[in-house]
Amino acid sequence: MFGSPTMRVGPVVVDPPVLLAPMAAVTDLPFRTVAEEHGVGLTITEFLSAHALSVGDPRTLGKLTASLGDRAFGVQIFGREEEPMARAARIAIEIGASLVDINMGCPAKRVVAGECGSALMREPAIAQRLVEAVVAAVPAHVPVTVKHRAGWDQAHRNAPEFACALVEAGARMITVHGRTRTQGFSGHSDLEIIKLVREAVPASIPVVGNGDVVDVAGYARMRAETGCDAVMIGRGALGNPWLFARCAAVAAGHPDPGPPTLEERLAVFRRHVALIHQLKTGPRVLHEVRKACAWYARGLYGCNRLRLEVWAAPDPAAAATLAERYFEGLIERRTRLGLSPQADRTEMNGAADAASEAA
Repeated sequence: MFGSPTMRVGPVVVDPPVLLAPMAAVTDLPFRTVAEEHGVGLTITEFLSAHALSVGDPRTLGKLTASLGDRAFGVQIFGREEEPMARAARIAIEIGASLVDINMGCPAKRVVAGECGSALMREPAIAQRLVEAVVAAVPAHVPVTVKHRAGWDQAHRNAPEFACALVEAGARMITVHGRTRTQGFSGHSDLEIIKLVREAVPASIPVVGNGDVVDVAGYARMRAETGCDAVMIGRGALGNPWLFARCAAVAAGHPDPGPPTLEERLAVFRRHVALIHQLKTGPRVLHEVRKACAWYARGLYGCNRLRLEVWAAPDPAAAATLAERYFEGLIERRTRLGLSPQADRTEMNGAADAASEAA
């Protein structure tokens, strides 16, 4: 249906052709591990400042984590100075990174103010030199890849020519988010610009589509309409690691296995919380548990109330207990309403609302 069910970036095999997007304050090691356990083809760390890594900033170094179980992973770095970028890339290789990805798409004001991220799309010559510096700094077998946007704004949608310039500099994979920098995360990701990049870049260089893929239909549409070799999923994976397995099934030509049951949600929530306790320390533990509670309940009946309750919880155990009781209550409600374990969130919400009105 979409071509090969795997993708290669140099020696790195991405199977299935679905990647977890690097997201600040989200794609930490517990999050990445859950995604890997649910079939994602490759994870990439949070985007990390090359300058901070190169000077040994403890907080930034703490986010530079290798995947568990010797799984392949990528490290994403950002900056605009060649030497710090080269040093950061070497640090990434030292911890076992399978590839080094350069962020040229972040629209955040603090990043753009430093003329990094998507600001580099206005300076292709500098962008090329950064790629060349990182390529020269890492072993020949380690791919250097780039993630960028459609362009700076609607009048400067230069993604196809920008991608070609990066490939000339040595980039071995291009990921395109179909929005411009000025759009931020508003509006819609443009599939046409991703298609134009795929057509412009040599066939030997994989192109990954990114933006607005929050379900299996979005994955299928991205691949069918752009011809991209793989899809990168970001916000659609929050509390929804099953999306990777579902996309993997579709990529392999199998039926979509469908959404998880409430019991499956609860089991993976518990796994995620256990990983947070195993891999995190200090006050961040409570914050991360609170986020997990909100993510896994998202879209379900009563989720907003739960989010408010867990944000008032005094410690991680209290927050997790609130979520446990919430899911147990939903399972009981589902049984009372006579719904099947496979009832989706729409059916659950609709039936629950109807029961409320009847009462």
